[in-house]
Parts: sequence; structure tokens; C-alpha cells
Amino acid sequence: MTPTRLWRTALVSLLLTLPSLAWSAELVFRLDNPPSEGTLVAQVYGNADRFGGFREPDRREVFRIDAEQGEYRIGDLPAGDYALLVYWDENDNGLLDRNFIGIPREPIALSNQYRPKGPPSFERARVRLAEDESLEQTLSLSRPLGQLGQWGVGLGVIGQTSPYRGSDARPLQAIPALVYIGERLQWTGPRIRYNLFGSDDWRLALQGDLRLSAYEEKDSEYLVGLGDRETTFMGGMALIRELPAGIDLAASARTDLLNRHGGHIASLTLSRGFQLGNWRVSPSIGVNWLSGALADYEFGVPVAAQTDWRPAYSLSSALNREVGVSFFYELTPGWQLVGNLGLEQLDDAIVDSPIVDQQRLTKGFLSLTYAF
Repeated sequence: MTPTRLWRTALVSLLLTLPSLAWSAELVFRLDNPPSEGTLVAQVYGNADRFGGFREPDRREVFRIDAEQGEYRIGDLPAGDYALLVYWDENDNGLLDRNFIGIPREPIALSNQYRPKGPPSFERARVRLAEDESLEQTLSLSRPLGQLGQWGVGLGVIGQTSPYRGSDARPLQAIPALVYIGERLQWTGPRIRYNLFGSDDWRLALQGDLRLSAYEEKDSEYLVGLGDRETTFMGGMALIRELPAGIDLAASARTDLLNRHGGHIASLTLSRGFQLGNWRVSPSIGVNWLSGALADYEFGVPVAAQTDWRPAYSLSSALNREVGVSFFYELTPGWQLVGNLGLEQLDDAIVDSPIVDQQRLTKGFLSLTYAF
């Protein structure tokens, strides 16, 4: 290579390097309650979805705690918007230890001193780095669940449309919206789970769900003489597994604990959470299997109740398909809007019942709670 060409190559390389140097920015953080020793891990996120699950950070830095210096720098960041997670790696295993539902067990701190009571919002933790800027943050470490877990109180409503012939009933039931998130126990609206054992990416749990009253015989002339179908509580086991790409699989089998009908239900659901501003949205698909006792209770016609225009009808079982979406909206770090909406496609065996004239039903839950 000639001297002229060598100089030209060096000049081009320098020019390509200068912009990255000019755009280099840094985050500097201090802790106002630093541990006396150990390891701090800082994770920088430029993506709201990954920040919502504390996974796949853009940068990860490990620091030994220095009580004298007390200042930690993350440099060479391009200008842009970021959220910062810092945690004290108490057991020095290089991981952010979490409980059964993914909530950190170890003390954490987020940029802007943000302390969420649910899935973290990128918008609330977001900091903007300009070119060549050194942005400082003073943070406080805390355990998300404290010592006794997280409580929430509020008001909720649960309901579903009616698939029954001649019925325009829209069953809605107001319920207290009591929320508890603990190390093993989670109670959110109409569902309760107690985790028996597992790891960060799978768990086996006891699960209970409220199953609403299917109908009252006064809802339609086609239902007169069949009696009311009452609300019950379905309880059993659930297996929850985190699959690649952030997809969650939930399989459960539950039975009628109040013996309204003595039937069973089994469900299989796939879901994926996305962070959209202050919203956490989780679309899902699934199937629900109903035993003959449950399907007959809600959609059958006993021989003793048949008429000239309503023949007897019995179901051996049914398999319904369902799509839905769950959502969480953080109004403030304390106030939360939580809900879900589902559309269930009824099995042909249900649709063929003489008391049914709809192929699908819509169901949902909505609550406004304050977490503390």
C-alpha cells in the first residue's frame, strides 16, 4: 500500500470513529441506601417490551460495591431514551432472582426513583440521553414485595353475554376487587393461585376461579322449568410454563368445589405480554374442555323438563375455543386498571342444544384498585 493510500485509509477510519465518540453519552447513578458490600448489577433498556419483563437488556454492567466512591458509571451509550434497572445481587449468582411469577426477590431500583406496583412502565422510568451528556440519577434500593407482599383494594365487575335462545340477559356482577401478590399466593379478581413449587420459568400451583351463573329461568321462555344455574367456584391444579420469546403456557384442571353440578373443566392457554406505554397487554388463545356434567348443567335439557317445543338434550362433553386479551394500565404508581376480555367459540354440541341460539359468548372482568 502506498503512503498516500495509507494516509487516506487512516483518515477515513478516523472520520468514521469521530461521530460515535461525539455521540457517546453516559448514565451515572448513586444509591442513597447502598449495601455495605457485594455486587451491584445495572441493566440498561432501550426497548419498552424487554424492560417490562426485565429481560435482554441493551447493556449490562457489574460493579463491586464501593462505599467510598458511591458513584457508578455506564458509558459509551448512544443518545436516546433508556430505562435503568439496578439490583443488589445478594447471593452473587449473576442473576436477578425472582419469585414464582417473575417479581424480583432481590432489592432493585429503577431510574427516576420509579417504584411500580405491577409490570413496570418504560415511560415512567424513561430518561433521555443527549449527545455527550452525563446524566446522573440518585436511586433507592427496595424489595418490590416488601416483607408482607403487596395488597390492593378497589371495585370490580365481572360478566358475560348470554348464548341462550330468547334471552337478552347480560349478566354483570359487582365484586370487591381484592388483590394480593405474595411470594406464593396471588389473588387477582375472580382468580386465586397458590404456587406449590417450581422455578423462575415454570411452576405448579393450586388454582381457583369463579364461574358465573349460566342463567336464571326467568331470562327466557325457553328456560322456564329448567331452574336457575348458580354461580360456583372451580378449583384444582395449574401448570404455568414460560416458553421462548416471552410466551407463557398455562394448563389447568378444575372441579366444582361447591357441588352445583359436580362437573370439571380443563383449559390450555398460550399468551404473550407486550408493554405499550403505561399499558401491559397480553393477547391469548386457548381451548376449554367441559365435562358432560358441566356441559349438561349449563346447556342440556333433562328428560323431566322436555316439552313439545323443547326436546330433551344431553351432552357428553364440549370443547370450546377462546381468544382474549388481558390488560394492566398504571394510572399512577398506586392506582391500577386491570381487566380481561375474552371471546369463546362454543362447541357444535352446545350450539345444537334447543335452548341455545348463539355460537359464541363474550366475557370479561374489569377492576380499579389501589395498591399499597
